[in-house]
Amino acid sequence: MTLNWVLLLFGTLGTSELLLIAFVVLLLFGGKKIPELMKGLGKGVRSFKKGMNDVEEEIKKPLEDDEPSKETKE
Repeated sequence: MTLNWVLLLFGTLGTSELLLIAFVVLLLFGGKKIPELMKGLGKGVRSFKKGMNDVEEEIKKPLEDDEPSKETKE
């Protein structure tokens, strides 16, 4: 149900609506703040991707490291 709401909200945005939103953002934050906001957003995305890669590597670690220690105990 929430996916339908998201599609209804953002699925009908055209070029003129996006330009209006960009203009309002420019008015609210000013020309000097927008690059700083984008820089912070980029750092956040980069950090998120790095975290996701770390988790993926953690999951894909071979279980072979644990198997020899079990064999030596038996």
